[in-house]
Amino acid sequence: MTRTMDATHELAAFLRTRRERLDPDDFALPSRRQSRRTPGLRREEVAELAGVSIDYIVRLEQGRGLRPSVDVLEALSRALRLAPDERAYLFDLARHRPRKAEKLATAAAPPLARLVADLAPLPAMLLNHRYDILAWNNEMAMLLVDFDTLPPSQRNTMWLCLMHPEIREFYVDRERVVREGIAHLRAAWAAHPEDRALTDLIAEFTAHDEEFARLWDEQDVRVNGRGHKLMRHPDVGAIALHFEVLTPLQDQDQRLVIYRAADDESQSALNRLSPR
Repeated sequence: MTRTMDATHELAAFLRTRRERLDPDDFALPSRRQSRRTPGLRREEVAELAGVSIDYIVRLEQGRGLRPSVDVLEALSRALRLAPDERAYLFDLARHRPRKAEKLATAAAPPLARLVADLAPLPAMLLNHRYDILAWNNEMAMLLVDFDTLPPSQRNTMWLCLMHPEIREFYVDRERVVREGIAHLRAAWAAHPEDRALTDLIAEFTAHDEEFARLWDEQDVRVNGRGHKLMRHPDVGAIALHFEVLTPLQDQDQRLVIYRAADDESQSALNRLSPR
């Protein structure tokens, strides 16, 4: 069954999961006689830490249509000890982050497409916020898949990881890769509530992939600008890669992704894949 995406309900679920993940022993809270029957902080403890009423926290977690002010969001961020990406996500859900007037990218900016090609022999590609692949060089195609053979609707790195029969088994630590991708998509969805295509994409993944649905419900939020991946390539074997994600100032809805070999063996494997 397709699930409807709704910011109010996502805000409620996010606040609940963040509260339940906190360890009461990490807080200087007054001792209470009642035993804890559920994990994390109690609602009244979050209310006390944030300086709001218990009823307000209850209504927020029940998704009863409240729109917290900036001051309340700041207090909740501190009380729940949110990481920077989680704080930004909270503000996006409450529609309080300043919006930029940039146009959503559906095609590569020509200078960036040329840059992707010029980055060879490093594998590189250009994505938008929903992980659509807008441009790529030959090295990236040799590493992952011949993107020219795919219909545009399938040129999406998350779709490939979840749905493509070969790419599904490509990553050694697949659950981590999927989890990080979902954490990015959740942040992107909150930042771009007007993007119907992104909402539909998330609904498709949730309806057709049990792993995605399970991890999406965990409410993780994170934007990775740097990291590593271990791939199992069918032609050259294991390849360990570092990656960087760069955002151009002139085209901030586009992401330049660049891979580099993490060791000599992986560099040798990339050299064997290179079309040059």
